[in-house]
Amino acid sequence: MSVLSYNEILPKIIITYNNEPYEVLSSHIFRMQMRKPVNQTKLRHLISGKVLEISFHQNETANEAEVDKIQAQYLYTARGESWFAEEGNLKNRFSFPEEMVRDKVQWLAPNVIVEVLTYEEKPMAIKIPVKVELEVREAPPTIKGNTATGGTKTVVLNTGAKVNVPLFINAGDIVRINTDTGTYAERVGKA
Repeated sequence: MSVLSYNEILPKIIITYNNEPYEVLSSHIFRMQMRKPVNQTKLRHLISGKVLEISFHQNETANEAEVDKIQAQYLYTARGESWFAEEGNLKNRFSFPEEMVRDKVQWLAPNVIVEVLTYEEKPMAIKIPVKVELEVREAPPTIKGNTATGGTKTVVLNTGAKVNVPLFINAGDIVRINTDTGTYAERVGKA
């Protein structure tokens, strides 16, 4: 466990703050006139997902959290819980409350392998790829008309997620989705 000075607390690093694991979402080091520098950060609690704004002063430090990573297989979501099983040890199953991982699970098809962050051997959060390829399950028919501005339509993917795509996308197409923004990136091919 390494000790980080105030200017080393940067985005994507996981630290312990008040003996709890937090992921640094953003940091901004600034200096106000005659004062010492301050690192203004936004931290997201790995368990609850709550975001805090914390200022670290020049004389303060934080410990980097000892977070391990395991590979896990996404199984299903039911009754308000999303279930996963450790890869290579399918008997080791665990779940997250659906509201905690809904924004990520909507882009996962069953049996997809994801990275799970663990803190003190307890699963805390999941990390999914930035881009995923999913099949379009339902797409409304394209209606000819004013498409000079590049029209879009809403389709349903095989995971149940809805996304806006260009008019030329049809049911059965495979599309690449950016999971950070939840937007269409490109068409990959046919199923």
